[in-house]
Amino acid sequence: MSDIERMQQETQVFQQLLTQVRDAVGQVIVGQTRVVEAVITAMVCGGNVLLEGVPGLGKTQLVKTLGAALDLNYNRIQFTPDLMPADVVGTNILTSDDAGGSSGNYRLEFRQGPVFTQLLLADEINRATPKTQAAMLEVMQEHSVTVGGNTYKMKEPYFVLATQNPIEQEGTYPLPEAQLDRFLFKVTVPFPTRQELNDIVTRTILKQALEVPKVLNSEKIMAMRNLLNKVVVADAMRDYAIRLVLATHPDSEFATDAVKKYVRWGASPRAGQGLILAARVRALSEGRPHVAFEDIRYFAEEILQHRTLLNYDGQAENVVSAKLIKQLTEQVPETV
Repeated sequence: MSDIERMQQETQVFQQLLTQVRDAVGQVIVGQTRVVEAVITAMVCGGNVLLEGVPGLGKTQLVKTLGAALDLNYNRIQFTPDLMPADVVGTNILTSDDAGGSSGNYRLEFRQGPVFTQLLLADEINRATPKTQAAMLEVMQEHSVTVGGNTYKMKEPYFVLATQNPIEQEGTYPLPEAQLDRFLFKVTVPFPTRQELNDIVTRTILKQALEVPKVLNSEKIMAMRNLLNKVVVADAMRDYAIRLVLATHPDSEFATDAVKKYVRWGASPRAGQGLILAARVRALSEGRPHVAFEDIRYFAEEILQHRTLLNYDGQAENVVSAKLIKQLTEQVPETV
């Protein structure tokens, strides 16, 4: 078998697995097709996701369902203002060698916190204090935790899915830019339509037990991630992704008039990396071993919107970052 035939075969398998995961999640989650697709894509890329939506839209249920379909360990942390970093990452405690402690031999033992899992739901992350939010930075980026001078690695694959309520402002601590940049995607969870709401109520009233099939496991996810490196990214595609990132900066030659007027600071280099990673997953999901311009644009809003910071004028006029990004994808030329 030639390399081209092998790549085509691997692409077909990749495409089939993604479809099976989406179908498995769709058995439980009503609607939210774009949300499910974005979350699965980010997980294949190895990135974290920030889900923004009002309570009751099934964000927690989505993570539970994904954990079952991907056969991953799952933990949930409910973030509150009194939550401490040790409650998240764990802490060293003093223990004795025997139950009664009569021997007098004591030692420090590390008790793992809830971050020691594979799929972590950080529920309402913006309700915790900045000190507790900062405890998540290392595990989100490095997939490790350092406590008492010792570093503990997480089992791969490792993902953090955080949620926040966009309309609740009192008693919240907005995530700083450095932490927002740790999320590959920010996904807005829309309110259900009339038909979807009817389906949700019907399913919950009937309470039909649905067993989510296990489609993937840790080994298959890591293999899918390794396949991304084989997807061809032409120079023109890479340059287009870079120009999209630069276009979010108001002082860039590629910035649009709206960006110059409403944006204070644009996306970071992580955004460029994210555009290429997500485009590779998108290409494989469409059965192509090479990236096209449409693949780079497909998840541009989810990757760039939370990394584009509005200035005072933008905030005063209630400019939506996602709409600015959509304009960029329409106005930035594919080739220059």
